[in-house]
Amino acid sequence: MYSTALRPVPLAPEISLHLADPSVGLFDLTGGEFRSDEPPPFWAFAWAGGQALARYLLDHPDEVAGRRVLDVATGSGVAAVAAARAGAAAVAVTDINPDAVAAAHRNAAANGVTISDISDMPDVILAGDVFYSPAVAPEMTAFLRAARRDRDATVLVGDPGRGFFPGHLFTRVADYEVPVPKALEDTPTLLTTVWRMR
Repeated sequence: MYSTALRPVPLAPEISLHLADPSVGLFDLTGGEFRSDEPPPFWAFAWAGGQALARYLLDHPDEVAGRRVLDVATGSGVAAVAAARAGAAAVAVTDINPDAVAAAHRNAAANGVTISDISDMPDVILAGDVFYSPAVAPEMTAFLRAARRDRDATVLVGDPGRGFFPGHLFTRVADYEVPVPKALEDTPTLLTTVWRMR
């Protein structure tokens, strides 16, 4: 297991997560190696998109209050924890990495909230930092568009300008200057936008 400690989220200090030390980069935790059989521990960091979503939900609880929420590609679970703190009726998480789902549950417990792994027709879908590669972006876009079209779900995305974000499908909701570990992003802050799918 990777070394983490309970630390406040820089943009949402009301929430504390089990995170890697800020001086550590993603591949530092894997010994500098990438192995396809074991995903890197994305869940050990509070990525900018998730932080922006968390801040937005804590400041605008009406977006999720009393509603069923699904946090896709949850990572550390920061957006899910914020949704639960903001009064969501139920919050579920999903991630291709089972370690991320476990981390989200650990972080929810550390913040005194409950999340699940199953979502029955969510009213709101959260997606932070999901448009990071040309392979993942089209799949994520198709999933979010189907949720918006077929279930009339509200779709909120946090994106720090990763490069594969389909901006024409979204409306800008809020901008945040998000503190991030320099070892992770090679910059101390990232301008990150919360978007709503049209």
